[in-house]
Amino acid sequence: MLDQESALFSAIVSAPFGFVGVRTEAAVISELVYLPARFIEKAPTDKLAEKAARQIEQYIAQPDFRFKLPLKKTGTAFQQKVWAAISSIPRGEVRTYGQIAKHIQSAPRAVGQACGANWYPLVIPCHRVTAAGGLGGFAHHDDETGFYVGIKRWLLTHEEVDGYTKELLWRVT
Repeated sequence: MLDQESALFSAIVSAPFGFVGVRTEAAVISELVYLPARFIEKAPTDKLAEKAARQIEQYIAQPDFRFKLPLKKTGTAFQQKVWAAISSIPRGEVRTYGQIAKHIQSAPRAVGQACGANWYPLVIPCHRVTAAGGLGGFAHHDDETGFYVGIKRWLLTHEEVDGYTKELLWRVT
């Protein structure tokens, strides 16, 4: 079963929180997926997957690294608007769902849904969006001790988010 699951990816890159699966399609990245520790690394099957794997490794080594990957256009117009707003959040900072919603003239819950629908985590840093009173969910998961929220904690710690926000990282809401 794991071999069949691994076959879905053009590369699987090791990360401190598990793995990142890379899917390519023609000349674009079609998806990045957080994968649990039961997966194993998979060498890139094409040049674009190799480029993506190298860039993921560079980000893990240096949180200031900026991704330069061709991404398949996906999502609704609203999701794209949210993802553009998220992409403008600098490393080391966060915004709340409410702040993003106010910026794009929407509602926090809709912003949260768009964050969870992000096809390109790391590249579009949805981990930089938190709840007003705590960490919030991640990738449509809100279990404070779960795999995905653990990834969000790791990413924000890796990016050296300011002290106030670090306090929120470990607060159970």
